[in-house]
Amino acid sequence: MVEVLVYRTGWCPFCTAALALLADKGVTPVQIDIDREPGRRSEMQQRSGRHTVPQIFIGEYHVGGFDDLLALERAGDLERLLSAPARPQGEPGS
Repeated sequence: MVEVLVYRTGWCPFCTAALALLADKGVTPVQIDIDREPGRRSEMQQRSGRHTVPQIFIGEYHVGGFDDLLALERAGDLERLLSAPARPQGEPGS
């Protein structure tokens, strides 16, 4: 399964909802709490182009926030993204 990364804060209800949806899918994402690691906020902003949390990445694919994750689930695309084989950096399609 591909790695899932979530930039979050401890007080964000959308972060909690995103983590719950991922848990329902059997996914334990890498979590970066930008309140506890404030230097990672700029990393999140550079990678996502956004300043709000959560910011969710499935592999190198930037999903966006909770609404975007939920839209993928409702469209039936979340399972496909989660089960895609991970590709080494630089490999076509990565």
